[in-house]
Amino acid sequence: MADASGGASPVVRLSAGRLRGAAGGDGGVVAFKGVPYAAPPVGGLRWRPARPHPGWDGIRDASAYGPSAPQMFMEGGDPVLGGHGSPPFDEDCLTLNVWTPAVDDARRPVLVWIHGGGFVSGSGSLPIYSGETFARDGDMVVVSLNYRIGPLGYLSPGADGGADDEPANLWLTDQLAALRWVRDNVEHFGGDPDRITVAGQSGGAVSTAALAGHPEAQGLFRRVILQSPPFGLSLPTRDEYRQREDVFLEAAGVKSVDELRELPWPRLIEATGGLFARTARWGNWPTPFLPVRDDISLFRHPATTLLHGAATDIDVLIGWTRDEANFGFALDEGYACATREEVVTRIAETFGESGAEVYGEYERARPGARPVDVLMDLITDEIFRAPGIQLAESRAELGHPVWAYEFDFPAPAQDGVFAAAHCLELPFVFDNLADWAHAPLTQGMDAVAERGLAQAMHRAWIAFIRTGDPNHAAMARWQRYGTDTRTTMRFAPAVTPVDDLAGQVRRLYGRAPARQ
Repeated sequence: MADASGGASPVVRLSAGRLRGAAGGDGGVVAFKGVPYAAPPVGGLRWRPARPHPGWDGIRDASAYGPSAPQMFMEGGDPVLGGHGSPPFDEDCLTLNVWTPAVDDARRPVLVWIHGGGFVSGSGSLPIYSGETFARDGDMVVVSLNYRIGPLGYLSPGADGGADDEPANLWLTDQLAALRWVRDNVEHFGGDPDRITVAGQSGGAVSTAALAGHPEAQGLFRRVILQSPPFGLSLPTRDEYRQREDVFLEAAGVKSVDELRELPWPRLIEATGGLFARTARWGNWPTPFLPVRDDISLFRHPATTLLHGAATDIDVLIGWTRDEANFGFALDEGYACATREEVVTRIAETFGESGAEVYGEYERARPGARPVDVLMDLITDEIFRAPGIQLAESRAELGHPVWAYEFDFPAPAQDGVFAAAHCLELPFVFDNLADWAHAPLTQGMDAVAERGLAQAMHRAWIAFIRTGDPNHAAMARWQRYGTDTRTTMRFAPAVTPVDDLAGQVRRLYGRAPARQ
């Protein structure tokens, strides 16, 4: 437990060693940052599953974030988020951060946050993912984590080109190690290891679902929050993915795995740009790296893990934004000029010979839609909304709890071109819009005017984490998703539950083949 629970620098004694945190945040929240949860994956441990951390002597300072996982970085920020990871970067990145109202034995509920970023970007060390608001407003312990992403987390070449008896998903071994750390240590920070919720957005939501179905994670948490999971992505088998690893070797300018292992990590990140170029397909969400169905660490598509075995007893809250795809495509002039013929051809990738008919259905659902609008709706539905609805439907048919939402608050930036894009719900969920001042996506938003929506979402997430039910007094009654009413909470300027909100999408994609 703690050597000192008060003052500016509380010290916590763990089996790995002692940690000195920092108190004095908003509302008196205590933070412990940059805490190692696994051995540094460097040298001979590069492209190896996460290993236990050996611990440390003395008192380790935990007042500053650890380095983020190596990733591509744009000076001055990108035109949507303004950046989703910032220096310092280092392969020695397997650290986590803890926020708690007090270092005591109160056994508070615990939130574990897994960042997204298309499997190539992001960090638990970003201020936008600070757990301070949840710890303060929800009287809970919050944990965010860094894990391997990009080529260091989503490739697994091994020493001999990839052994079939080792997991292909190194990122998942990191997250499992972090969850075990939380189970074993969170009580020292005032948390309850029996009341853990894991939440993630985008790629982090895929991680969350994958963990729910992993045998080693059984019993480690009881609830999940899945924000904009791209469950519509097809995931390769190990053999299929080796083709992509071969392309990466070519992009890195090497001829063997042994040569690849000797490259410094900045060279690996440079090669990621080449893999982007070689794997991009028109009208498809770009994913140079993907989770792999290796039958060791990932046995089935994460979209189905919550429908099998012990995972069916996990409480689920799932949702999407109304205009997910605008995040990646709205500023691309090439897509703005898309023709009807091009979009029909793209639709045919999913619906076959019905491409023209499906285009017409999208046009009728959005009168006056341009071809690019149909394409954005298609990508949003195919990758996010339709598989999200399908999971809710299947859970409801099994009689297991699931709550569904849609975020539909349009961003005013860039004359509204983003609409309710991917990631836009994040500052509302965390109720920290001020921390997003650097992001072009949120420009023009009024923190005071949007306060009501932020409080509604933030309090709903807190209620779900604490009780398994997202309802609270300041919001209309949110019914569980059921096959009779299909209630979905619409988080818009007026927060309202709507029955069968995405009925047209549900019916349309009931005819489309499921992705693997």
